[in-house]
Amino acid sequence: MKNKVVIWDLICYLIFPLVIWNVLNDRIDEYYAMLISTVPGIIYSIVRFIEYKRVNFFGLFMIGTLMIGTLVDVLSGSALQMLWNNVFYSIALGAFFLVTNSINKPASLLFALDLTEMQGYDRKALKESYYQPKILFVFKLITYGFAIRSILMASIQAWLIQQYGVDAYTKGLVMKPIISIGITAICMYGFFHISKMLMKQQEPITITPD
Repeated sequence: MKNKVVIWDLICYLIFPLVIWNVLNDRIDEYYAMLISTVPGIIYSIVRFIEYKRVNFFGLFMIGTLMIGTLVDVLSGSALQMLWNNVFYSIALGAFFLVTNSINKPASLLFALDLTEMQGYDRKALKESYYQPKILFVFKLITYGFAIRSILMASIQAWLIQQYGVDAYTKGLVMKPIISIGITAICMYGFFHISKMLMKQQEPITITPD
């Protein structure tokens, strides 16, 4: 199941946009070609959101980023401005993650709470476990990883725009996901480490007789 999700992610967020952009780039205005190439990802994101069938922080974040991202694209007015606006948006997203850490509500912790609750776990008990100092610290590190990823992606995009102009779009579609996967893998290891910490706490204590 997880493999299928990864495959669909690649198809809708990378392959479809690349194909649509390359097909339409020479036929219509670059801005509209870029805008149309984002449609598969938008539709796919909405379908993924509907699967959760409820509104929570994770769902609101998905829909919020989807709406803001689409609004940024629609209001840009030109392909080049659209690229720059996405740079500013990525920086703002990175700042958002940093703010959640500063108010002691790391976004990664809130995501984990929502996703594990969907699997039938008790939210109150999970929240008590997640806010233990050592586990909270790891959640904050993961959230810093999210922030670094957004800011790094913005920096790469800005450099590509300065070097290649509008062509930065196609170069970014290939380069940014490769770099992003590395940071995402580290963040996923953080979640795995947290699950190991929680499992260790649940292990029964063996008392050896004298």
